Amino acid sequence: MGDKLAEGKTKEVWSYEGDLVLLRFKDSITAGDGRRKDILEGKGVLNAQTSALLFRLIEGRVSTHYVGMYDERSMIVKKLKMIPVEVVLRNIATGSIIKRLPIKEGERFDPPVVEFFLKSDELHDPLLNYHHMRYLRLMTKEEAEEIERIMYRVNEVLNPFLESKGLLLYDFKLEFGRTNQGELKVGDEITLDSMRVRDAASGRIYDKDLYRSGAPLDMVKKSYAEFLAKISR
Repeated sequence: MGDKLAEGKTKEVWSYEGDLVLLRFKDSITAGDGRRKDILEGKGVLNAQTSALLFRLIEGRVSTHYVGMYDERSMIVKKLKMIPVEVVLRNIATGSIIKRLPIKEGERFDPPVVEFFLKSDELHDPLLNYHHMRYLRLMTKEEAEEIERIMYRVNEVLNPFLESKGLLLYDFKLEFGRTNQGELKVGDEITLDSMRVRDAASGRIYDKDLYRSGAPLDMVKKSYAEFLAKISR
């Protein structure tokens, strides 16, 4: 590793070589815009392995920053200038959308709903539309439309893959960045911190909603580990 370039709530970015950096996953888990935080020993390894597997799964359908693994908790990725926007695709209604709109828990969206949120803990990640993003110079309408198409393509891979494992993908969040040449790529991570997954038969929760609801840390870690084992088979 070279120098630490940046650090967030759950990951660090380290210099590596050329246009590559290392994305190192920490053992921290957070909720409520970072107001609640705990250390979950081994979580960084689980999330790095999960993210690498799912990036490899979608590679070929979309362009991502993933290159390979450096060690058990660090991915080698292409350096991107990240866009401070979180993009969420919803297959089944849960979470904030049922609080904001007259939509009931468990309603299925056909086609799936894509939403954009400003990445800001201070402002609690407000919802964005094309006009907001253009005014704030985050992305053009054309880029936003391309990102929507990418979200649908990722869903066309992840959704049936998880169904084949007996799991339901309620929603997932992706982040995007630009290369020095201006090419959009999927960046950041794809883990249970950034998607909601339920058991298709029992409805059991596997994702970070367990932590949000106050489940014991050992239960959260066990769930993350079982999910990785399921998708690795």
